[in-house]
Amino acid sequence: MIAYQAPKWLPGGHLQTIYPLLIKPVPHPYRRQRWETPDQDFIDLDWNEAAVCDADSPHRPIVVLFHGLEGSSNSHYARALMQRLTDIGWGGVVIHFRGCSGEPNRLPRAYHSGDSEEIEWILQRLRQQYPQRTLYAVGVSLGGNALLKWLGERASAATRYISGAAAISAPLDLAACGHQLARGFNRVYTQHFLQTLKQGAAAKLLRFPGLFDERRMREAATLYQFDDVVTGPLHGFAGADDYWRRASSKPWLNRIRLPTLVLNAQNDPFLPSHALPSSDQVAAAVKLDYPREGGHVGFVSGSLPGRLDWLPDRLLHFFQHEVG
Repeated sequence: MIAYQAPKWLPGGHLQTIYPLLIKPVPHPYRRQRWETPDQDFIDLDWNEAAVCDADSPHRPIVVLFHGLEGSSNSHYARALMQRLTDIGWGGVVIHFRGCSGEPNRLPRAYHSGDSEEIEWILQRLRQQYPQRTLYAVGVSLGGNALLKWLGERASAATRYISGAAAISAPLDLAACGHQLARGFNRVYTQHFLQTLKQGAAAKLLRFPGLFDERRMREAATLYQFDDVVTGPLHGFAGADDYWRRASSKPWLNRIRLPTLVLNAQNDPFLPSHALPSSDQVAAAVKLDYPREGGHVGFVSGSLPGRLDWLPDRLLHFFQHEVG
């Protein structure tokens, strides 16, 4: 596998993070499926063409993608990966966390970075639905953190559901990530996230008056302040500090027993490089890949206007050649 090298015309972590939004692949044709959850809520799954056309083939793997904060099947990385999977005849499915598929979910709760119980339920159901298919799981950013936490909690039991996993640009240390996003230019990303997070939170309050302090929610200027009043309490945490500590995946990496790729660029604006785990902090099953550049889920390659094929190819190489 060719190591990642950023194009000379796209320098720096911020440009490498933002530019992919300008060259997002064309919309991918999906088939949507809705699952009712055990607590009377729902999630939506978007399947690629190969999964739809070849649903009963037992020899074609399925790649399960968990998206990032406020992401969806239309995120640039989801479109690129699903198209690549379709090209080689593999199945692919984008799992929408609650409230991320374009329709508000039914319950006060939504989704969060440490929602490993949701990961468990989803992968267990997919395994039951496709008992003969090889399943691989990919988590991007927030989805990567939740997936890694689940892998560590389940240890060797994770092999009952999937054969390999990969986490891309995961915020492994949520406190380090949260504080990093409150500094300098990174506040641009924070404001981008807060815009949609606050819209969703306001809609929740219309349906569930008194769910949390509306004034504090609207005044939140950092992810810490938002998580302290909304995300943390809604999902059983005492506040942002408790949420960030208990939901971080980094402490769980030494318990993972499934072949797992952890891919983080060293210039990712969301997570300082000093917070990246060293090889002695992770289990032998975990492969660390820390390119010097790439930004946050960027990894643009080629000459202008650039391509987004390096990341899908890196993932496929791992699943095809590095998973024992």
